[in-house]
Amino acid sequence: MPQTESAESVDVTEGPESPEESRNTSGDTGQASLNVRQQSLFDAVRRDGFLTVDELAARFDVTPQTIRRDINFLAERKWVRRYHGGVGLPGGAENDAYDARQTQLADEKRRIALRLAEQIPDHASLFINLGTTTEAVARALSRHRGLRVITNNLHVAAMMSSYADAEVIITGGVVRARDQGVTGEATLDFIRQFKVDFGIVGISAIDADGTLRDFDYREVRVAEAIIAQSRTVFLAADHSKFGRPALVRLGHLSQVDALFTDRPVPAAMQAVIAEAGTLVHVAD
Repeated sequence: MPQTESAESVDVTEGPESPEESRNTSGDTGQASLNVRQQSLFDAVRRDGFLTVDELAARFDVTPQTIRRDINFLAERKWVRRYHGGVGLPGGAENDAYDARQTQLADEKRRIALRLAEQIPDHASLFINLGTTTEAVARALSRHRGLRVITNNLHVAAMMSSYADAEVIITGGVVRARDQGVTGEATLDFIRQFKVDFGIVGISAIDADGTLRDFDYREVRVAEAIIAQSRTVFLAADHSKFGRPALVRLGHLSQVDALFTDRPVPAAMQAVIAEAGTLVHVAD
């Protein structure tokens, strides 16, 4: 049977940016009780980015109603944000920091990358855009030979330049200090000169209607150009991207030939996937 509310708790002060700050706040007034499950729920959301009510209920062996109460408790303090059927990090206008994204769902990204790499033949030409998932794909391509890679991701360029027979071309543009990504008008002009076999694209969010979204308008414009200049488009996205909010529209799943992810897509999206004609690969 599902468990009831846990009595084990720690004291925190209402209103700070995170439960950790609460534990560091002194004073006897305005305190609320944060139980161990709520702390674990917050940690899981911060690690995974987005989780559904049902998977949280199964994870903690409690009812969905109990999870919704926990979500409401945390959302009232602005530590998380409620969404239909789930919970995510606050805000949809800014992505998580690059260092944080490197560790989030790292094993899931690795498995996605390995599955995608199986579909890339030797001697193929590729676009690879920004993101920690596409960087995992670049890592998974280390045994391929004769690849010709065009990228606006300096991490990818540094990594793949050591691969056997690989030719790596870096786009022009402005380098972003936060993640070594290259964007700008020069990047778009450069990409439009090429037509490649495969465009490997990462994404920040996939709406229930199949809309692809990201946080940075400049990054979106580069991804749009990559999609337009690729004969086959592969999208690499872990399960946390489904239903996650993001500000800028990039495109639609109908523009993607294959989606590589780590869990079956939500049931509510099955019809959208079928209509889009996108092949779905779920990594083992």
